[in-house]
Amino acid sequence: MPLNIPGILAPFHLLKNPRLVIPHVIVKDIRQIDFLALRNAGYRGAVFDKDNCLTIPYKDTLVPQLKDAWRECREAFGEGNVIIVSNSAGTKYDAGGIQAESVSYHLSVPVLRHDTLKPGYSCIASIRSYFSSLSVPISDDELVIVGDRIFTDVIMANRMRYGFVSSSNGTPACARIGGPLAIWTNGVWQKESTMMRWAEKRLLDVVRKWAGHEETCSVGTDIFVRELPSPEPRKTGSALTRLLGMMR
Repeated sequence: MPLNIPGILAPFHLLKNPRLVIPHVIVKDIRQIDFLALRNAGYRGAVFDKDNCLTIPYKDTLVPQLKDAWRECREAFGEGNVIIVSNSAGTKYDAGGIQAESVSYHLSVPVLRHDTLKPGYSCIASIRSYFSSLSVPISDDELVIVGDRIFTDVIMANRMRYGFVSSSNGTPACARIGGPLAIWTNGVWQKESTMMRWAEKRLLDVVRKWAGHEETCSVGTDIFVRELPSPEPRKTGSALTRLLGMMR
């Protein structure tokens, strides 16, 4: 992983505005996100992180358990309105864009090409440029940003929120957020950066306690969250019993 200068500098920005680390929604993984509810609330586009959000770190294929949720997401927002913004695939460190092409192929959505890593302002500009170039442009307050890292994904979403450009077509529910909806997926599919994740969570807990009830949203974001699907029950019985059952 290349040295992430914008990520290293992000904590200094928190000295001025610590609320940048607070997400609007916290879920274990994207199966808990109600994408249809988001679409009905006026959200029209989505930005996703890749590693430990949609894929196993350093892999390009979707985590199998997320197949149905990912299809629902793409159907809710529509073709071209869901993109991957990664700090590996699609960056200047992705030689020839090979990984971006592979990720795009396996996940069936575009991978944003950008030179500056998240949560850098140049990366934000690239996201805005992409969505403004669509046949029906999508503005900041119509975006959902989903990722598993506080110092990159959540801070980036909130930086866009505090300097967002409002949509002109009047979508009341999402407009009241004041910029992109930041969704933090706090589950991991494979452990990595354990100490940094612990530090991010501790900082979030401290800032939320300090902010108290001041950092509230005028839109009830709980409508965007649903229960995780129940795990399949374990099959019981002897191996012979299971074999005979399969032969019926």
